[in-house]
Amino acid sequence: MKRRKYGNTKIDTPDGRFDSRGEYARWKDLKLLEAAGEIKSLKRQVKYVLIPAQVGKSGKKYRGSTYTPDFVYLENGELVVEDYKSLITAKEPGFVMKKKLMLKEYGIEIRITHG
Repeated sequence: MKRRKYGNTKIDTPDGRFDSRGEYARWKDLKLLEAAGEIKSLKRQVKYVLIPAQVGKSGKKYRGSTYTPDFVYLENGELVVEDYKSLITAKEPGFVMKKKLMLKEYGIEIRITHG
């Protein structure tokens, strides 16, 4: 089995597949907060279109760009888009660009959590 870039281990749980043990632990914490009524409408893996697919003048097709955060929920009536990231992956240029595009396109600042 090939080692993952940052050493995290995907895990299968009764709640689905998670990219790391930390992400799964955060999911369980959020489920408890939802059960206590502190957050509402908890969802996983909601896809946001950042740049739609396009066709250039030459007819060449360009794929769009999407962002799929780990968790989305309502807290105090406000939408929270949350990603569980390590300190290293939170600084990757691709993720930083997606954070900027989420703010530009949706007015949403991504909440980053880590263990």
